Amino acid sequence: MKNNIINQNLNNLEIKNFDWNLIQSEMKNRLGVDIFESWLKKIDFIEEHHNYLLLSVPTRFIRDWITSRYLDQILQIIKSYKKDVTRVEFKIIDKTKNEYQNIFEKTKDNENISFIKDSYLLYNRIDPNKRFDNFVTGKSNKLAHQASLKVSEKISYYNPLFIYGGVGMGKTHLLNSIGLELKKDKKVMFISAERFMYQFVKSIKANDMVKFKEYFRNTDVLLIDDIQFMNGKEAMQEEFFHTFNALIEKGSQIIISADRPPNRLSRIQERIKSRFSGGLVVDIQKPDIDLRKKIVEKKLEELCSLYPEQSKISQDVQNFISSEIITSIRELVGAINRIVSFSRIYNKTPSLSETKVILKDLLNLNENNVTIDLIQTLVCKFFKISKNEMLSSRRSRYLVRPRQTAIYLTKILTSKSLPEIGREFSNRDHTTIIHSVKTIEKLKEKNPEVTENINKLKNQILYNKENEI
Repeated sequence: MKNNIINQNLNNLEIKNFDWNLIQSEMKNRLGVDIFESWLKKIDFIEEHHNYLLLSVPTRFIRDWITSRYLDQILQIIKSYKKDVTRVEFKIIDKTKNEYQNIFEKTKDNENISFIKDSYLLYNRIDPNKRFDNFVTGKSNKLAHQASLKVSEKISYYNPLFIYGGVGMGKTHLLNSIGLELKKDKKVMFISAERFMYQFVKSIKANDMVKFKEYFRNTDVLLIDDIQFMNGKEAMQEEFFHTFNALIEKGSQIIISADRPPNRLSRIQERIKSRFSGGLVVDIQKPDIDLRKKIVEKKLEELCSLYPEQSKISQDVQNFISSEIITSIRELVGAINRIVSFSRIYNKTPSLSETKVILKDLLNLNENNVTIDLIQTLVCKFFKISKNEMLSSRRSRYLVRPRQTAIYLTKILTSKSLPEIGREFSNRDHTTIIHSVKTIEKLKEKNPEVTENINKLKNQILYNKENEI
C-alpha cells in the first residue's frame, strides 16, 4: 500500500515536470519543419495519465489528419521520453471558433465566376486589361499562345495545360486571357498558389474544409498561377492532389503556370509532377529582338491613345530600349512607362542620352543575370576545353589564355571583388587575378582578334545565349 502511494506521487511529479516543448522540438526535427508548422504545432498538451497522454487539437479535420498520418511517429517520439506511454488520445478544443467564422462568403447563384472570398480580402485575379488581343506574340511564346487559344475554344483540349517560363514573360497574361474568354459561359476560378495556400490554412482554422472543397471542386475551369510556391507544403499538396483528380474526373479544365517545367519543381510530390506532365507542357522563352520591338510598338500605341503628345518617342530610343532591356517583358514595359512619364512631366521627348539616365538601374540589371559560373561555362565552350581543365593548376598555353579571358570577363561584367574572383577560380591569389586582367588588356591593344573574341563572348554572356555559341 505504501509503495503504491510512493509510485503515485512519483507519477504526479512526472506529470508536473512533463516538458511538451521538448517533445514538440523532437517532432520538428524528425518530421520536418513544414509538417510541424502545418499540423503538429497545433497540438497542445493537456494532461498525462498512467499509460496515455491527453492532447488537444483545434478541429476534427486536424485530428483525423494527424491520426492517419503521423500518430505512430508521434507516439514513438513520446515513448523515447516516457516509456510507459502506450497510446495518445486527442480532445477537440477550438480556440479560434469565433475568430474565423466569416472566412467564406457564399457565391451568388447568378454568378458565372466563383471566387473564394474572405473577410480580410476580396480576391479576384482576373484583369480585364490582360486579353488575347493585346498579347504580343513571337517565336518565344507562340506555342504557349496557341495552346491557350485552343483551351479557350474547347476546354479539356489539353488537360492540364502547364505553362512555364521566367519572371515577367507573360504567363499570368495568358492565364488571365483564358479566364476572360471562358468566364462568359463557364464557372472560372483564377487564383495564385500562394492564395490557395492562404485559403487552405484559413479553412482549417475555421473548421470549414467542406466549403473549401466545394469552392474548388465545383468549378469548370481552375487556373492556378505560380504553382512553385506550393513547394514543401505537404498538407496543401495532399488537398491539391485530390482537388486535381476530382476536377479531371468531372471534365473540368486545369491550367497551371510555373517558373520551371514539372520535372524541375522542387519539393513537390512526384505524383503531382506526373499529372502535370500528363497534359501539354509548353514554355515561354526570353523574347528575341523582334518580339521586343513589337512589344515596344504595341505599348506605345496603347499609351498614345491616352497621352497623344507625350507618347512620341524617337526611333533611336525605341531601338535602344528594345536592344538593351532583355531581362523580361515586364521590365521592357516598365521602361516604356518611365520614358512616357518623363515626357509628360517635362513636356519633352527624351533624347538617347536622357533615356540612358532614366533607365540607368534597368540597364544594370544585366549584371544580375551574369554569374561567374555562366562566364566560365561559355568561355570553356568557346575555347573548346572543359571547366576542370580551366580551373586546374596546369599552365599549358591552350589553358592559360581561356583562364585569363574568363577572369577578365568576370572582372568587367560582375561586381565581385578580386579575392571573390580568386576563390571561384580554384582559390587563386588576387595578384594572379590582377595579372590576368592586365594581360588581356594589353593583348586587346595589340591583337584585333583578341578584341573580337572578347566582344563576342561579352555579348553572348550578357544576352545569355549559350545555345548560339
